[in-house]
Order: sequence, then C-alpha cells, then structure tokens
Amino acid sequence: MKIATWNINSVRLRIDQVERLLTEQAPDVLCLQEIKVAEHLFPHEMFERLGYTHRAIHGQKGYHGVATVSKVPFRDFSRHDWQDNGEARHVGVELLGAGQGLILENVYIPAGGDVPDREVNPKFGQKLDFLERMTRWADRIDRPTLIVGDFNIAPLECDVYDHKALLKVVSHTPVEVETLQRFQDAHGWVDMGRTFIPAPERNYSWWSYRSYWRQKDQGRRLDHMWASPELAPQARAHHFVEETRRWEQPSDHVPLITEFAL
Repeated sequence: MKIATWNINSVRLRIDQVERLLTEQAPDVLCLQEIKVAEHLFPHEMFERLGYTHRAIHGQKGYHGVATVSKVPFRDFSRHDWQDNGEARHVGVELLGAGQGLILENVYIPAGGDVPDREVNPKFGQKLDFLERMTRWADRIDRPTLIVGDFNIAPLECDVYDHKALLKVVSHTPVEVETLQRFQDAHGWVDMGRTFIPAPERNYSWWSYRSYWRQKDQGRRLDHMWASPELAPQARAHHFVEETRRWEQPSDHVPLITEFAL
C-alpha cells in the first residue's frame, strides 16, 4: 500500500497537479494539507474519475484545511481541534479492507508566524500549544497509526540548508525541536523520512517562494510521515517527489510517499 502526503497550497488552484501526481505515482491514499476550501466546494469530480471514491474532508473557506482521499475504503475516525479555535487542521480515518485497522492521521500544524517568542507573537505560542495537545493525545494511542502532514518543523540539523543560520528562524528553533521531540517520545513514533533516507542525507520537502530554489537549494524538511512502533517494520520504501517543485506554479511543498506491506 502506497500512502502519500502533500501540502498542496490550494487544491482547487492545483487540481491538475494533483491529478498528475495521482496518475504518475498511483498512491492508494493521498493526504492533502492546506486545501484552502470549504467542504462543500471541494473538487470531487477528478478524484472520483481516478477511483479515489473515499474522501474525508475537513475544510474551511480560504485557509488551512485537510483532506484524505483513497481508493481503499475507510471510515471517518477523528477530527481533533488541537488549535483550540475551530480551525480545520486535522482529519483521521480508519482503513477498511486492505490495511484494515490502520489509523491514518492527517495534520497541518500551524506555521507559527515570524518571531519565535510567544510573548510578542501569539501565533508561535499557538503552535507550541498545538503540539502539546498532540503530545497528550499521542500518549494514549493504542492502535497502529500513521501520522502524516505538514509539521512545519525541521527537527534535525541536516533537515535545513544552514543549521546555524536558522536557529532563530521559526521552524528550526530549539524550543520547537524540543517540543516536537516530546511528541515523538510520547508514542515512540518512527520517522519514515529518516528511516529510509538516513541523516545527514539531503531530504528537503519545502523551499520558499522567495528564493530561487534550484540554484540555492535553500530547503527545509517540514513534511513528515511517522509510524507507530508496531507499524514501522511493515514499511518497505519511502521517497519524496521533488519534481513537482519544478511544475508550473507549484506548491512550495513536495509530496512524500511511503510504501507498506500490510
């Protein structure tokens, strides 16, 4: 089973790119973040045409939003408000049929603004609080689970193009890395990205629109796929689809795909 995740940065704007990815990579399940559309306006037709007949959408107008689309049957499992303000940032499903019993959690963690100080930047505090709520949730998980999405944190020194230069930049600050580590420890999550592409190998998933990314390669690994300890041994492959960043008007993120023998 191939499971993919992608911060698409507007599913309606980039619906043709989503179709191209599904056609070329043929994942069984695709988790999208930052769909930026309310549920009733989600572009169902293309997914239906390609056989992704099972869809769980948690959206809102213009911002945030997540969607999980699948060829494999599933049931809606959870929708947590880890932001504690009603924003659409999570949807969880339980796979049925092939992969039966696997819980697939799709999350879009807040970016956290520009200043890494909760006293002057409330968004940064909201990000840390979001992660703390996730950590309390992870401590109680008792099912094989895969959590995927845009975590908006590059945890390792080699997950950014310049560790020292980014230590005070939101997404790579020590407090964010430590907070994410507590979340990882709460369930013993196994990082698929670094299981198959070991540190310090280059493994970026995001490049800012503000830099000419192919020339400078100023990337960060902000997107992740983490598996429960009992699920991780069933993973067989993992890769990132960097060519999407070269497409016309691309998302600033690229997809990740993990293959499992379930």
